[in-house]
Amino acid sequence: QVQLVESGGGLVQAGGPLRLSCAASGRTFSDYAMGWFRQAPGKEREGIGCISSSEGTTVYADSLKGRYTIARDNAKNTVYLQMTSLRPEDTAVYYCAADDRPLCSDLSGQWYDYWGQGTQVTVSS
Repeated sequence: QVQLVESGGGLVQAGGPLRLSCAASGRTFSDYAMGWFRQAPGKEREGIGCISSSEGTTVYADSLKGRYTIARDNAKNTVYLQMTSLRPEDTAVYYCAADDRPLCSDLSGQWYDYWGQGTQVTVSS
């Protein structure tokens, strides 16, 4: 079992940056690929990107590549989502998730085993 807790969400002005964190506890964090997802009101969940368990290889959704960066610190059991040049349409609840396979490829979310409770990000215009 893995417990995930996101933090760092809040209200930010358009154009600004924000960094989210996701702290993991339970099983060995470095065994898991980690993903970030978001869901805006009235919309389906969207995959942002993911990072492999140990090598740190990343995959991003094409629409978000360049503005979003995922990193992890296995010593701190934490994965990060750095967001820049935020836009009002980035407003959503952001979730991290853990996949017990080591490689990162899935952005649909269907293969992830554990999910955090989410953190709200609101971008004002």
